[in-house]
Amino acid sequence: MKGDFKEKVFEVVKKIPKGKTATYKEVAVLSGRPRAWRAVGNILNKNFNPKIPCHRVIRSDGKIGGYNRGVARKISLLAGELEHSL
Repeated sequence: MKGDFKEKVFEVVKKIPKGKTATYKEVAVLSGRPRAWRAVGNILNKNFNPKIPCHRVIRSDGKIGGYNRGVARKISLLAGELEHSL
């Protein structure tokens, strides 16, 4: 069951378009477990698959949140996507 939720989280995150973001809570809701936003963060923190754009997931308060490759890298990736979408 735990693996099913993890796969669902990855599927939701893969659908976040370039230049857009979603919150950990939004990902949790779309993955079928509305109160599991911390679990979403833990799942994404352990992911190193570049096909899953974890950097597009942010905190509900609008702050950037963590990233397993460093917060500076997350900001850089988001800025680059935003720049290319304009």
